[in-house]
Amino acid sequence: MKIKEIRELSNDELASRRRDLKEEALNLRVQQESGQLENPARIRLIRREVARIESVLSQRRVKAAAEAAGA
Repeated sequence: MKIKEIRELSNDELASRRRDLKEEALNLRVQQESGQLENPARIRLIRREVARIESVLSQRRVKAAAEAAGA
C-alpha cells in the first residue's frame, strides 16, 4: 500500500489495518521458525507498511495536538 493510499484512510481503518498486518507478521514469523515460509521478503514488506501506518497516525496526533493548543 502506498503512502498516498494510507493517508486517505481514516484512523479507525488504519488501526484495523495495522492490527491485521501485525497478526500476519506474527504468523509469518512462526512459519519462518518452522521452515515453512515461502516468501521471506513478505516479512520486510509488512514491517515497512506497519511503519508507514504508524507514521501517518503519529503525524495526525501531532497535528491534532497543535490545533488544540492553538485554538
